[in-house]
Amino acid sequence: MHIFRNDTHLQHAPVHEFYDGALIPPFESAERARIIDRALDATGYPIHETISGIPESLLTRIHTHDYIHYLQHIYARWCTAGGATEAVLPSTLAVRWMHRHSPHPLAEPGYYAFDLSAPIVAGTWQAARDAASMAYSASLAVVNGAPYAYARCRPPGHHAGSDMCGGYCYLNNAAIAAETALARGRVAILDIDIHHGNGTQQIFYARNDVTFVSLHGQPEVMYPYFLGFADEHGVGSGYGHNRNIPLALGSDDATFLRAIDDACAYIQSQHVHTIVLSAGFDTYAGDPLGGFALTRDCYVHIGRRCAALGLPIVVVQEGGYAIEALGDNLVALLHGISGV
Repeated sequence: MHIFRNDTHLQHAPVHEFYDGALIPPFESAERARIIDRALDATGYPIHETISGIPESLLTRIHTHDYIHYLQHIYARWCTAGGATEAVLPSTLAVRWMHRHSPHPLAEPGYYAFDLSAPIVAGTWQAARDAASMAYSASLAVVNGAPYAYARCRPPGHHAGSDMCGGYCYLNNAAIAAETALARGRVAILDIDIHHGNGTQQIFYARNDVTFVSLHGQPEVMYPYFLGFADEHGVGSGYGHNRNIPLALGSDDATFLRAIDDACAYIQSQHVHTIVLSAGFDTYAGDPLGGFALTRDCYVHIGRRCAALGLPIVVVQEGGYAIEALGDNLVALLHGISGV
């Protein structure tokens, strides 16, 4: 298991997010990465802190030019226009029929965001691009022959669409890993975060070279609410390459592993050559943003079931906010995959 990480993520340190009517410290914090790193240091896995920078041509196959330009420049433009220096957070969102693009720095964030949990600070672009580069580097390692690789991405990515941020996500790391892995042939993304990977689904929904499979909380009651239903199968040439498996709140190890078996059987039927695993651990019992009841042992079994498909696996870090258990849960998954 090759590990890709570094400390560029520390440049992304928002002081607050807006959550359920309150301005609070973000659940997605640098401490999550520190706890993961301490757990990884004890494993003996090879750790790579020199990350290959993601090519611009690859980045723009996943995200639009305009959105990338927005992420690069909005913090400085926002501050110059009089926005609060603490973070870029929109006060107006371009929802449903209100979707005309205004270039004003105080209006634009509402066009490129779908919620208020993706604050942008001075170092967000650098951190997000570095996380994308980690996913690229891990996937490149698999393309070059490594059986497994893990990208400790922070900020995470699966809620980021082609031109939209939200849910702590700015660039879609799993999508970038999948696009890279296409050099080996068709790819499946398996998303095990409790929150549906709405951004990943949107990016690949009309494509047939990447299959997206997501296990998550029922969208009627679980963020991001408006996508992730079982009847979303893809469109055009992508029809039949999108599979959502919503699960009830309170789901335990046995329920989740049955769903994993279903997902793995579906992936096997797709005849793919590489798996990208969007690894969120907010399925863990007691996670403050969760609602499932998984134990640490479940992640070992998830890893084993994925490895049983006999395909190279790129693991990309997503959520997980019960931080005292986060490192142990990740290591359990990686040990399950690598057979330790």
